[in-house]
Amino acid sequence: MFNTGKITETSYTVGLDAERSDASKPTAAGGRSNALRRSSADAVAEQDRRRSSEISPNSRLSRRPTASSSYLQGRDTSQMNFSHFIGIDVSKNKLDVADVEGTLCETVDNTDPGVQQLLKRLPKPGSCLIVLEASGAYEKNIVMHLVAAGHIVSVVNARQVRDFAKALGILAKTDRIDARVIARFGRDVKPRAVAQLRKNQDELSELVTRRRQLIGQRTAEKNRTDTITSSIVVRSLKKHIQHLSKEINRIDGEISKLVKSDDEWRGKFDVIQTVPGVGEVTATTMIAEVPELGELNRQKIAALIGLAPFNRDSGQFKGRRTIFGGRSSVRSVLYMAALSAKKHNPVIHAFAERLEVQGKRPKVIITACMRKLLVILNTMVKNNSPWNPNLDTQNT
Repeated sequence: MFNTGKITETSYTVGLDAERSDASKPTAAGGRSNALRRSSADAVAEQDRRRSSEISPNSRLSRRPTASSSYLQGRDTSQMNFSHFIGIDVSKNKLDVADVEGTLCETVDNTDPGVQQLLKRLPKPGSCLIVLEASGAYEKNIVMHLVAAGHIVSVVNARQVRDFAKALGILAKTDRIDARVIARFGRDVKPRAVAQLRKNQDELSELVTRRRQLIGQRTAEKNRTDTITSSIVVRSLKKHIQHLSKEINRIDGEISKLVKSDDEWRGKFDVIQTVPGVGEVTATTMIAEVPELGELNRQKIAALIGLAPFNRDSGQFKGRRTIFGGRSSVRSVLYMAALSAKKHNPVIHAFAERLEVQGKRPKVIITACMRKLLVILNTMVKNNSPWNPNLDTQNT
């Protein structure tokens, strides 16, 4: 069934000798920050009490048998039985493939012909769990082909796999060793599989990303005009700024056209935009980069984006809670939306004022407003209901 080809690196064997027993194998570290247990107002008001150590929504440890990663989360693999676990180490030009037993050892080109060659070597779809690391979008092509062929695929955080390898005493690192470590990570952790990818999800995400890049370039050019005295350079900067503005407008049109072409996206877009302080940019970013919106509860959606603070306590030491991880691009958009909502949204405005009276620092206040706004958007999308100033997010 598999191509015979043992991994012969001596360093890998040495690493295996250092492994602990099965009983001590580590579980998956949460790829996102810990979630909060209570509502935004109470949680921020009493940061040091009743703080949850809830696992990230990307980890199977917090799942019931019934719910980027930027990939839309699909089937729960923790209750499924697999005959084989296969790891794929992805790079720009090639794919290194290995299974736990070491009987599968393949290297193919990261191209459509190479992927087709690999598909012929894999076991029957559904009988194996295939795990890959997120590799800066180089894994997208192979993931789409595998999912389309019916395979159960999981895309995991590379840091989690590396920490897993270190915990097992596997210090050597080559592409082939990494592929087998990924396979073992899949066997021991069984990370959640990605769902069938939407046809236009990648295109929308790339358009939103490109718009953000162009905005950054235009802002940098505008900042340069404040310090330049040469008239020639100023004309060059203004010409470039005009070109960037035209490109941004063109990208905006393509994003709008793509969102309107999908009934589900259009429905989400219309619902999200009913919130005072939330505009088109925030709405399209949430649709493109948070496909889980409306599918998770308030704790997990906050952890996924990186708006749930980490505890930093040890013994009698009580550290300051800080947010960490998550999706920074989404947080950037929510930050601007929260600034606007503090002025124009009665719920967020009143919430921010309560925190100011309690003596909270400005950064804590704006972060709490971002989280509350995110929870409100999540609830609205989940219920497919427009903005309601009396919306109760306590039990969402």
